[in-house]
Amino acid sequence: MNDILSYRYNNPSSLTKGKGGDELFLAKYSEIQKNTDAPCFFSGNVKNPFIMGRCLITLSSVVKSSFNLSPTDLAKLKDPIATAGDGRVRFEGFSHCAGVYARVDVLPDGLEGEFLENGTTNVDFNQPMLTALNSIKQTEKVLLSIGQKEVSIQTEEKKIVERRVPLPIKWVKGLSTVQIYLSKAEHTHTFNKIQTQQLFRGIPKGVVKMDYYLVTRGNMPMFSAVKSANAVCVGAIHRLRLLEPLLPYMDSMQVFPHPDMQSTTWQLYFGPIRFSLSLSREAYRGFSGEGAALESLIEDIDDEWIDAIDKYAYANQRFNPTLMAMEEGFGFKDIDNLTARMVSMGLLGFDLDENAFFYRRLPFKLERIMSLNPRLKNAEKLIVEKKVEIISNANGRVEARVDGTGGVRHMVILDGEQQRCTCEWYGKYQGDRGMCKHVLAVNKIIG
Repeated sequence: MNDILSYRYNNPSSLTKGKGGDELFLAKYSEIQKNTDAPCFFSGNVKNPFIMGRCLITLSSVVKSSFNLSPTDLAKLKDPIATAGDGRVRFEGFSHCAGVYARVDVLPDGLEGEFLENGTTNVDFNQPMLTALNSIKQTEKVLLSIGQKEVSIQTEEKKIVERRVPLPIKWVKGLSTVQIYLSKAEHTHTFNKIQTQQLFRGIPKGVVKMDYYLVTRGNMPMFSAVKSANAVCVGAIHRLRLLEPLLPYMDSMQVFPHPDMQSTTWQLYFGPIRFSLSLSREAYRGFSGEGAALESLIEDIDDEWIDAIDKYAYANQRFNPTLMAMEEGFGFKDIDNLTARMVSMGLLGFDLDENAFFYRRLPFKLERIMSLNPRLKNAEKLIVEKKVEIISNANGRVEARVDGTGGVRHMVILDGEQQRCTCEWYGKYQGDRGMCKHVLAVNKIIG
């Protein structure tokens, strides 16, 4: 499977100096659009463009970073994603290794403008753009436009040319895992500016390969190599240094760990602007390979249901699965399956403060779910080729044999919440990275 999708922009992003202030244009591309006639999604002033600029530069630093790839691979930089809707603007991006996810949220109180249409674009952060963002002063007036609102292809300094930008498939796979992890994350700590700055001074130098834990003694947070009660495990703690440029400007920070410590999210607050940084459990384990959505993708869902939920979420710009199930009479298992498919298509992100999914539209279609989840595709193949034999199914316990490669036969046991397999994948990860294809196939057969 090709690991990139190619995109063609009509023009690059730009920040133009004008008499009335600076004007920021983010180049737009979308394979699927609800309203193709909209000149742009949002146009208006940002009340604190200096902070927004610093946050976008930090987001770009996340996108440029990698914690497990070679310098050659790292040179293939990617571009962030921008979403306008529900009265707010969001920018998202992954590190190249897909183990760090970052998002900038500019909330309604931080904007003065008009939302002409809800939509999502991929943004081209070229070096001139980053230089311009870095030059924004605290007193400057900046107009933000997501989607090109003018037809002109000429700037004051140069001619705008068409540019091709690749979007990695693993970004979309990572987006689905991150949003599922975020939806299960729990708020554990809130720190003020001084506490946060003191905490970050305790990050060990260099690349840290051992586990560190966030602990509190009194009202003093600190990082420790020793695990204690109620400690938050921070995998590859050196990745938190990506937040250091923002610490002088922040008001407070909140920490949201996943219940099983599969990820931690660190959210900085700057008045009506938020910056979130989510870290995968280990530096070598990117979000794209975690398989968090696989369990909810087992059962088949009617395409018409997905289309209906898509339209519902687009119209409301938010999506609360529990509320939807109660209001529309869906079973909770059905709504979980629908949510997983929406997330897997890149249509839903998760807002920790709102405790709800928000709507975004990435250029991905329904039929790509299977290709983005090869374990699910391989499970389907095992079933089609009749390589799954159910030995027993009684009293909540299922035993099955599943043919593997090279004539090997694996034993799968499903016993309540416990799911085990004799394959190498299960032996290595013990279920921490989702179901193996053999367990998936058995689950799919028994329904």
